[in-house]
Amino acid sequence: MAHQSVLLQESIDGLDIVAGDIFLDGTFNDGGHSIGVCRALKQSIRIIGIDLDSDALAKARERFIAEPCRIALHQENFRNLDRVLKDEGIDKVDAILLDLGFSSVQLEESGRGFSFKTDEPLLMTLAKNSEGLTANEIVNTWEQAPLETIIKHYGEERQARRIAERIIEARKEKPIETTSELAEIISKAVGGRYGKIHPATKTFQALRITVNDEIEALREGLEKGFEHLAPNGRFAVISFHSLEDRIVKRFFRAKAQEGRGQVITKKPIPASAEELERNKRARSAKLRIIKKLEL
Repeated sequence: MAHQSVLLQESIDGLDIVAGDIFLDGTFNDGGHSIGVCRALKQSIRIIGIDLDSDALAKARERFIAEPCRIALHQENFRNLDRVLKDEGIDKVDAILLDLGFSSVQLEESGRGFSFKTDEPLLMTLAKNSEGLTANEIVNTWEQAPLETIIKHYGEERQARRIAERIIEARKEKPIETTSELAEIISKAVGGRYGKIHPATKTFQALRITVNDEIEALREGLEKGFEHLAPNGRFAVISFHSLEDRIVKRFFRAKAQEGRGQVITKKPIPASAEELERNKRARSAKLRIIKKLEL
């Protein structure tokens, strides 16, 4: 399954990258956004790509072999972009992009349990072969209160208590090992009611966010990214749920109130009707951009 980069042209246009710039793509994946920049500016642009997913980077390296630009790829979380830039001998960059969505390949072909549409082990780790926290550990060992809390706050799920209760009940009989088992438990917890989205969607989101510490990673990435952004440089973020979008919105607003930034997008840019026709995953995407001001 080929991944389709969301808000591709809107991001490239909004970042206003020109010849001689250094572009940091903090969520590189297969390089969909970067390849557009690369082909437009060729050798005049320097691209630094970061991604925690080693499989995605391996595919990206192959994809960029024949592309006409200078590029360096790093397996790392964008929350550590300061380390990556130090390794590259760079202090300031001219443009930064964070696309906070997961690719179709990651969701449905990773084998790490991101999607309830497949029957996979409950891992949800971005880093392959990670020895850290997994979704399996959360659903099988956490007490009801913290389980309910993450489902409510990270999943924004109204049925959080009911879902947490059913998970606790189910694991008393046997451990919950796969995504399909968990999805069935959640569906039964909410009475099998289907709206526009599958009843397991928000709980899976909450588990993935918790496993990968995505909220704190975003906060760190925003702070470090802005500090390493050159004056007049631009920072673009594509979010896919309201929790992320609120964090980005408030961060950009705070920088504007400090007199350090100018918010370019007074309202977030959504995907066009044409893009939604091609890619339904873009329906919740929101693009926000800030420009760093000279002090």
